Amino acid sequence: MRRHLHVRRGDTVEVIAGNARGVRGRILRAMPQKQRIVVEGANLVWKHVRRSRQHPQGGRIQIEAPMHVSNVMLICPNRDCAGYDKPVRAKSVARDGKTKIRACAKCGAEIPKAE
Repeated sequence: MRRHLHVRRGDTVEVIAGNARGVRGRILRAMPQKQRIVVEGANLVWKHVRRSRQHPQGGRIQIEAPMHVSNVMLICPNRDCAGYDKPVRAKSVARDGKTKIRACAKCGAEIPKAE
């Protein structure tokens, strides 16, 4: 079964649930099979690393951990929209009868591919 997410890598999203609620960031990685994403600056966890060439001292570093895709909402990039710079839902709209595009559910403006 093919799974898809309502967000893509490079999109700006806001976390709406969990400890990182209210944090905005770009999506660094998307994992559709697991329904998880990694958001820049959100869901930070400590990772213990042993000494190596990259980390000569060893110790603890903070990294972004994956979170479930249902915990984020897309930020509308359209300046004319009532939901501009706010979390909005995305919908699929058929364009030219052949291709589907993502659009803001409030204003209907196309959400461009970010990459």
